[in-house]
Amino acid sequence: MSAVRGVAAGGVAVRGAPFLLASGAEARISNVGASLAVVCVNGGQGRAVPGTWSATLEWLVERLAPRFADVAFSEVRYRVRSWKHLPTCIDDARAALDAAVAGGARRCALLGFSMGGAVSLGVAAHPAVTAVIGLAPWLPRQLPVDALLGRRLAVRHGALDRYLPGVPGVHPRSSREGTERARAIGVETDYALIPGSLHAVALRAPWGRPVALPQAGAWLAFVAGELELFRAGR
Repeated sequence: MSAVRGVAAGGVAVRGAPFLLASGAEARISNVGASLAVVCVNGGQGRAVPGTWSATLEWLVERLAPRFADVAFSEVRYRVRSWKHLPTCIDDARAALDAAVAGGARRCALLGFSMGGAVSLGVAAHPAVTAVIGLAPWLPRQLPVDALLGRRLAVRHGALDRYLPGVPGVHPRSSREGTERARAIGVETDYALIPGSLHAVALRAPWGRPVALPQAGAWLAFVAGELELFRAGR
């Protein structure tokens, strides 16, 4: 694993070079060696395409990692980024959790964007996981929520999020119903909509950098608040 621990001059977290996980997917880590870790899992689409780095997760990690220097952030690039290959994506997330534990993490949180919500459900039973944070998560009825027992589930969804032809999106109904199913079996939950927000937090610009969308600051504040609870062991 090629990476450097800590925060560089100017308060910028050092992100390590991508490395192969046991599943064959890739991960890159900011704040390597920390005793707490957040595994960040991306969305997907119907067509089977190679994995990419999530602009939403990258934008968030670049701002959270300097503030939470005692927390490692592992961004996962799936082998195949498609909900039709969900078991493969789940295997990739599980491999990232195992790598985080092998790297020194004693507790892990999952940060799942879009399809990453379903991926998070698929690996929530991992013994290191204590919290799941969903960003506009797809939580399909077919997936059980029992693995969330004993863990905290916190979800935010853009109030304007919708699926439109050619435009990625997840209706808030999916995350609300999934959260309600979890609450009904005794899971600690927190759910709210973000007014004026769409599906993503950021998009990838033609020059390669993530560019924030409206209400990105509200998403950032939500995740930061959840990480404070996670760090405190709540």
